[in-house]
Amino acid sequence: MAEEWELNVDMADMNVDKNVDVNVARNVDAVADMSVDKDADLIEAKVGSEAVFDGCLLHVRKDTVRLPNGNLAYREWIKHPGASAVLPVLPDGRLIFVRQYRYPIQQVTLEIPAGKLDAEGEDPLACARRELSEETGYEAEKYTFLTKLATTVGFSNEFIYIYAAEGMTAGRQHPDEDEFINVCILTMEEALAKVRSGEICDAKSVTAVLMLRDLQGR
Repeated sequence: MAEEWELNVDMADMNVDKNVDVNVARNVDAVADMSVDKDADLIEAKVGSEAVFDGCLLHVRKDTVRLPNGNLAYREWIKHPGASAVLPVLPDGRLIFVRQYRYPIQQVTLEIPAGKLDAEGEDPLACARRELSEETGYEAEKYTFLTKLATTVGFSNEFIYIYAAEGMTAGRQHPDEDEFINVCILTMEEALAKVRSGEICDAKSVTAVLMLRDLQGR
């Protein structure tokens, strides 16, 4: 079973082969230093913070920040616990989606199963397993990590961990009592067509379909 992993963009932490010339290793460190220094003029420093709203899921903050030019500004943002999503693949290659009503955009959407992390520090893979079972009734033998997606960088700190799942076994759907979900099964070609047409417009689902397509070499 594939374990969750994250891309580490800090090149200074790269494992350098012992047989590689020491000058190459020094060059790697130099590039890492440059990657940090080149963005120094973009960083905003928090100097104050206040809670605007604390809900069951979302927590709205209003921070005072010092801009790179020394001026002060406000940043309103939403603190989110994070989430996991999973694109289930049946033995014949078809994909499992769910249809549900999304109140904020006032429409029924076609999405991959997903849900928030229930507790701070929860394993995203455990969350993916739970949401797959609850929303579709299926269990999976194998999970492959696809990506960690920042969903709305302009106003939220939410990251969603996206997996593909294989080795499916059907079971009983058992969503939360306030969830009303229909399961929908599509071929990869059908899913891609719905991405292109905009019928699948949910960011995590579009990302998952396209990444799985690339993983399968289509």
